[in-house]
Amino acid sequence: QVQVVESGGGLVQAGGSLRLSCAASGNIFSVNAMGWYRQAPGKQRELVATITSGGYTNYAGSVKGRFTISRDNAKNTVYLQMNSLKPEDTAVYYCKATVRYDYWGQGTQVTVSS
Repeated sequence: QVQVVESGGGLVQAGGSLRLSCAASGNIFSVNAMGWYRQAPGKQRELVATITSGGYTNYAGSVKGRFTISRDNAKNTVYLQMNSLKPEDTAVYYCKATVRYDYWGQGTQVTVSS
């Protein structure tokens, strides 16, 4: 059994910053890729950023240069530093951890006011 828990969401004004954290725990030897996805009301869930155990990163074009993903392999934790936030970044942010299968967290709300 693997648990994935996100934290760090909240309300912020446009131009502000937030840092999300996500920890995977349970019957884990090692976590392969970890990533952040988001889903805005009425829209499909979309990729925000991913990072492999080796540190290779991938970003959606809409967040490149503003968001930074990082991870602590020893803690099976991934972070998302979000700067220069825009109202269109408002969404529920989900963390995914790939062990043998994909495991999702329950999501954390990020609201950016204009």
